[in-house]
Amino acid sequence: MYGALWRVLPGPVWLRIILLLLLATAVVFALFTWVFPWVDGVLNPINVTVE
Repeated sequence: MYGALWRVLPGPVWLRIILLLLLATAVVFALFTWVFPWVDGVLNPINVTVE
């Protein structure tokens, strides 16, 4: 998979590295912004009942 991604990216090696870093940053940002909060709400509901 990584080899296929490397071959698909355009440009010289230095540009490919920059593009991969930008893609990785975008994926991490998306995970922390939307995916992890959604999963936390699904798996850990805040319904505390103390008797």
